Amino acid sequence: MSRSSGVEEPEQSRPVAGAGGSLAHRVPELGALELLLAVARLGSLGAAARELGITQPAASSRIRSMERQLGVALVDRSPRGSRLTESGALVTDWARRIVEAAEAFDVGAQALRDRRDSRLRVAASMTIAEYLLPGWLLALRAQRPDTAVSLLAGNSAAVAERLLADEADLGFVEGVTVPTGLDSVVIAHDNLIVVTAPGHAWSRRRRPLEASELAATPLILREEGSGTRQVLDAALGGLARPLIELSSTTAVKAAAVSGAGPAVLSELAVGEELSMRRLVGVPLADVSLARDLRAVWPTGHRPVGPARDLLSLTRG
Repeated sequence: MSRSSGVEEPEQSRPVAGAGGSLAHRVPELGALELLLAVARLGSLGAAARELGITQPAASSRIRSMERQLGVALVDRSPRGSRLTESGALVTDWARRIVEAAEAFDVGAQALRDRRDSRLRVAASMTIAEYLLPGWLLALRAQRPDTAVSLLAGNSAAVAERLLADEADLGFVEGVTVPTGLDSVVIAHDNLIVVTAPGHAWSRRRRPLEASELAATPLILREEGSGTRQVLDAALGGLARPLIELSSTTAVKAAAVSGAGPAVLSELAVGEELSMRRLVGVPLADVSLARDLRAVWPTGHRPVGPARDLLSLTRG
């Protein structure tokens, strides 16, 4: 029987039984095994190539590479078509099991992706949760209507704890530094401003407020661990004992509007109150309270699926 495969099998090039090294170097890649199965089923190398969407020369090259790798001839080619050699028939039986296992692997992996994509757990510090995330989540819903989103709002320290405990897929924080164990990217910028009710003495100041005076004044503050508190404390080098300590931006704002005392809040949170004169902004003389808003995730685990899409929306 004539063989037109052109396979040469010098003794020294044949694989040695039980040879060591990576299995990937000794077992043909999946595409080559699929091609061999197609040749066996269709009886033609050209037909197999067309079914797999490759050229016939590419198919021939792939078969020859597999024959060299295994050290045996697999396919006899003739004008009447292609048929498996005895070794080829045996290899085809093994190939079928490998391809079936790969198909099962693919189905399982897709199930994992579907489960991942069906939900998104977001943890965000209060200012971002209240004033930025609603718009981002509405945009995400337009892209992924079948993804269920849960939002866990808390201070920046709580966001880090959620992420590190695998209780959230993506987080957003407002602090001075990135919490340990997290990677981050800046997604927006914000400014903290001093505000009071219109009846407070500071609302009638002719000169900007000095940083030292602000630091020495009891303020309505967020709790320790909040990004706002961290930025303010770092900028002023310390704070007086709080006048009132509250756990949300909304609560701090309400206390300031009521006239309880001055507060320092994100400009994102007080735009309406300033425009309607329910609060008055107090200029600062010698300190900047600008801050970065960051998306965060566990180190080495870049967001994927819905978390990646949400991150893209925030940066857009």
